Amino acid sequence: MSAVASLAIFLTAFGLIAAEKLGKVKVVLIAAGLMAALGLTPGTEVFFSDHAGIDWNVIFLLFGMMVIVGVIQQTGLFDFLGIWAAKASGGRPYPLMVLLMVITAIASPFLDNVTTIMLIAPITLVVCERLRIAPQPYLIAEALASNIGGAATLIGDPPNIIIGTRAGLDFVDFVVHLTPITAIVFAGFVLFTRVLFRRSFEYHPERVAEVMAMRERDAITDTRLLVRALAVLALVIAAFSLHGVLHLEPSIVALLGAGVMVLISPRSPVESLHAVEWRTLVFFAGLFVMVSALVHTGVIDAIGRWTIGVVGHDYFGAATALLFGSAVIGAFFDNIPYVATMTPVVEELVGQVSDPDAAQAIWWSFALGADFGGNGTAIAASANVVVLGLAARAGHPISFWQFTRYGIVVTALSVLTAWGYVWLRYFAF
Repeated sequence: MSAVASLAIFLTAFGLIAAEKLGKVKVVLIAAGLMAALGLTPGTEVFFSDHAGIDWNVIFLLFGMMVIVGVIQQTGLFDFLGIWAAKASGGRPYPLMVLLMVITAIASPFLDNVTTIMLIAPITLVVCERLRIAPQPYLIAEALASNIGGAATLIGDPPNIIIGTRAGLDFVDFVVHLTPITAIVFAGFVLFTRVLFRRSFEYHPERVAEVMAMRERDAITDTRLLVRALAVLALVIAAFSLHGVLHLEPSIVALLGAGVMVLISPRSPVESLHAVEWRTLVFFAGLFVMVSALVHTGVIDAIGRWTIGVVGHDYFGAATALLFGSAVIGAFFDNIPYVATMTPVVEELVGQVSDPDAAQAIWWSFALGADFGGNGTAIAASANVVVLGLAARAGHPISFWQFTRYGIVVTALSVLTAWGYVWLRYFAF
C-alpha cells in the first residue's frame, strides 16, 4: 500500500510539473512534505542516507559553483567571451549553436555536467543579449550536449562515478568503451540540431554588424580579479579531474573554491551570494526526498527485480532492457538517485553472467541508458534543472515541455544508436 501511495504522489507531482501548475518548487515541496507526513520516506534518515536521501554532494556542488561563477561574472569575462563567440560565428545562428555545443561537449567529459553548464550558460545569455536573439534554444542545446558529452568518461556524469565505483571500472575503462559511442552520438546530434531548432534560429544583420565592431577587451572590468579568479577556477577544475587521487568529493572542492573566491573578491560576501539560485537548490532537495520515498517503499527495487526476472539468461536482452529501461525511467526520475538505487540490482545481475564481455556490456548499457536518458525530460538530469533555473533568473524562462519536446527526440536517437553500438561491439562478433 505504501508503494502505491508513494508512486501515486510522485506521478501526480510529475504531472503538475509537466502541466506547469503551481510552480515546480511548490509542487516538489508539497509532494515531499506529504511523503514525509505519511511515513513514506525513511524518516530523518532522508537527510543522512547516501542511498535513499538528499544527495548533499549535488546540492553543495551546485551552491559552490554558483558562488564561483558569480564572482567570475564580476570581472566581465562572460561579456568578453560572449562578444568573442558572436564574432567567431559571424552572428549566424547555426554556427553559433555549434560553437557553444562543441565547447560544452569538450568540457563535459572532464567536468561535472552541472559545472560545465554553470560556466557556459552565462556566456550564452550574454551573446544572445548582444545579438538580440532568444537564448532558450541555445541553452537547451547546451544541456543536451552536456549530457551526451558527459557520458564519455568516469567523471563526466555523476551516474558514471556511481557505476564505476560499484563495478570496479576506472577512468581508462570508460574512455575505451564509452568515448567512441559518445563521439558518434554527439556528431549526429550536431548535424540534427540544424533541423531540430530550425524554427528558432534568428538572424539580425544590423545587430551582428554592431557586435562585430565591438572590442572584446573592453568588456573586462577588473583584470586583477580576473587573473585571481581564473587561477582559483583552474585549481578547482584540476581537483575535479584528480578525484581518484585526492579522494575529495566534488562538493568539497566546489565549496573550497567558493570560499577562496569570496575572499579574493573586493565585494561583500552578500553580493557574491546573489548569484546563488536558491529555488533550484530547494527544487533538488524536494526531488531527492520524493525519490527517496520510491526507494524506501520498494518501488524502484521492484522494477529492477522484475527486469531481472524478465531477461533471465538472455544477456543481450538484459543489456537491451537496461539500456532502454534506464533511458525511460531515468527520463522521469533524476538519474543520480535512480542509478544509486539500481546499481546494486545490476551488480546482482552481472554476478550471474559467466561471459566477461556480456558482463561488461550490461554495465555499459546501464551507464549509456542513464546518461542519455538524462535528456528525456526537463527534470531528468541535474544540468537540465540548472539550465531552467538560470534561464528563468535571466528573464528567459524555459517551460517543461519546451525542453522536453527536444529532449525526447534526442534521447530516442541517442539510445537507438547506443543499442546498435552495444550489439556490434559486444555481441555480433
